[in-house]
Amino acid sequence: MSNKVTRRHEDLVAALQAGVRGSESLSRHLGVSLVTLRRDLIQLEAEGRLVRTFGGAVPVGGHEPELSLVQRKHLHREYKEAIARAAAALIRPGETVIIDGGTTTAALAEKLRGRSDLRVITNNLQVMATLSGEDGIELVMLGGAVRRLSLSTSGPLAELTLRRLSAERVFLGTDGVVAGRGLCEASNDQIQLKELMMAQASKIYVLADSSKLGRSAQQAWAPLDRPWTLITDAKAEALQLDPFRQLPTVTVLCASDDGSIADS
Repeated sequence: MSNKVTRRHEDLVAALQAGVRGSESLSRHLGVSLVTLRRDLIQLEAEGRLVRTFGGAVPVGGHEPELSLVQRKHLHREYKEAIARAAAALIRPGETVIIDGGTTTAALAEKLRGRSDLRVITNNLQVMATLSGEDGIELVMLGGAVRRLSLSTSGPLAELTLRRLSAERVFLGTDGVVAGRGLCEASNDQIQLKELMMAQASKIYVLADSSKLGRSAQQAWAPLDRPWTLITDAKAEALQLDPFRQLPTVTVLCASDDGSIADS
């Protein structure tokens, strides 16, 4: 690494510690393009020196405020749509699937409209609203406490229902996913339900656009101890994907805009 890049990285970390947060503000502060800034943020997060967020980054030890559903719905929408199309193509007639909370998983439900002979178990109120009128889909809602920020349920009541069910596949949303560590979320209730979803399903899929790869912006974690598949978008960079590719238990699929997938 050149001295110029090293100095820029030091200035970037110092700016975060001084309270500069957003990508545009950081770009102006450092006098670099957004493309260069993104590359620097990915590298520094891989080194454990910062945590990337939806709008920029925070210093290590600082947690990103959880965004509302409305705020998250329009972030990286085209990537989420591609991921959703790729995930939907994996579901076979006659299967039972679990669909977790989140906006990418909600996009998956949209792609299941018109399908028949499916059973969907979900804690996602958006999924419930999308699929409730589909005659060919049996829909099971996990009751529990409603998280207004995500319009999903969690807690003991949701877990009690789920313990009596099983599925071929589970599709998980997440605030961030880190190779060798797992999924991060804002609350322990969310994590406990995700862990149970994984236990009740034969195959595990994590739907995470490239902005969430390597992100550790929340404090509650669910390990990914079994074989699982990451479905992300085709814009994910090698620096983000390589830590996942190196794990023997992980299959990485990258979804193109048309929903086609490549085994990465």
